Amino acid sequence: MTYGSVSYRSLQNRRILITGGASGIGEEMVRAFVSQGASVAFLDINTAAGEALATETGARFVPCDMTDIAALRASIAEIETLLGGVDVLINNAGKDDRQVMGEVEPEAWRRMLSFNLDHQFFATQAVTPGMKARGSGVVILLGSISWMRGMPGMVAYTTSKAAINGLNRTLARELGPDGIRVNCIVPGAILTERQKALWLTPESNQRFIDQQALKFRLDATHVARMALFLASDESSGCTGANFIIDAGITQN
Repeated sequence: MTYGSVSYRSLQNRRILITGGASGIGEEMVRAFVSQGASVAFLDINTAAGEALATETGARFVPCDMTDIAALRASIAEIETLLGGVDVLINNAGKDDRQVMGEVEPEAWRRMLSFNLDHQFFATQAVTPGMKARGSGVVILLGSISWMRGMPGMVAYTTSKAAINGLNRTLARELGPDGIRVNCIVPGAILTERQKALWLTPESNQRFIDQQALKFRLDATHVARMALFLASDESSGCTGANFIIDAGITQN
């Protein structure tokens, strides 16, 4: 089975857990890993979309609010039981809500950091005992170029995504001796249904293309292809690195 033009034999029957897998980039990752013959489970707060995707793809779905750490830990334990363990964790869940800097209140600030940063650490913490016992594992974090570009109107989002850069490097050092690789995918302007519904205009679409070195819009398939590579044995020498998928926009 293939996704795009590549078939990764090392991903067959590999046990994959994806957070935020019911829509957008996460949904595409679910489809990509299922197509490679992996055993896939995913978490999402959207029960209706999650159940529909699970029915369509055969992936296992467990509903979960990732900001509730106790629920997150319980859901991961359930998935480890369902799959017999987790070989690859992809911390995809995130939310790029816009905020006016002067109007941000503590509750909204903490919720954005919880949704975009906290679960990436605590999900990793939850799966590492099993990975350590097996002497191998892969953790993939999801960052964003928004913090590199200092994007206004997204202060809590860019702060959390910047923190993931440090988390990535520290976890790679800490977990490497146990055979666990940790890397971060850093997407650029990815065109998803959420982006189309909330923020896409002909002007913004053209602005991204003008700023990029490559003159086409990126979509979720570009991110999913990188996730397949990082989860496979083909990237066995990679850890602690950022893999930027932005069509060259950060060159400006």
